[in-house]
This record gives sequence, C-alpha cells and structure tokens, in this order.
Amino acid sequence: QVQFVESGGGLVQPGGSLTLSCAVSEFALDYYAIGWFRQAPGKEREGVSCISSGDSSTYYSDSVKGRFTISKDKAKNTVYLQLNSVSAEDTAVYYCAANLMRRRCVAIIDHEYSYWGQGTQVTVSS
Repeated sequence: QVQFVESGGGLVQPGGSLTLSCAVSEFALDYYAIGWFRQAPGKEREGVSCISSGDSSTYYSDSVKGRFTISKDKAKNTVYLQLNSVSAEDTAVYYCAANLMRRRCVAIIDHEYSYWGQGTQVTVSS
C-alpha cells in the first residue's frame, strides 16, 4: 500500500525558510509524479508544486514560483519542498500526494492525486 508521511512543518518568521519532507513508500517515486499541496483555513486546497517520476522535471504554481523548490532523494524515498522568503500567505497545512494519472508534471490537477498524507502545519508569523 502506498503511504505518504509529511514532516518538517512549524513556526517560521516572515522572510524565513523551511524544508518540508514527504516520506513515501518504496518504489512510489519510480511510478508516480509527486505533488505538494496546501490548504489554508477557509480556503480551497491549492496545488503548489510537483516533480515527475522519470526525468524529475518540476512544476510550480505562480504563487510559489521562484520561492519554493521541490526535489527528491530516491535512496531515501523522500520528496522535499524547500520554502524560502515565506510570508503570512504561505501559512497552511501542507500535504503531499501521488499522481496516479501522470508520471510527468505539466500542471497540478487536484483530482489526479491520491494517497494523501496527514499534512504538516506551516505557520508564518513574527
């Protein structure tokens, strides 16, 4: 069974940085594109980034492009999301999930993703 476990969230000051981790089941990175999503209170879930299974090509939403970096370590079965220059608008619960319909990221379409983790809270505040 495919499982995803997010970690690394916490309290960070505006302008600061944080790295989130998504531990995935063995071989998941070989078969699925992996996406990071976030959901702020009272808002819909938003896809922020994904990384392809084969060539590790990446995609970022406009809201995080240039500030967030997604990467993966196959040896550790882990996908990372580096958050830089954060602001209060980045406060949310962050989730990772697997794209069961595509192996290559060209966009982030919520209904294509499954095997959601439990999420990790990121709070940006001074």
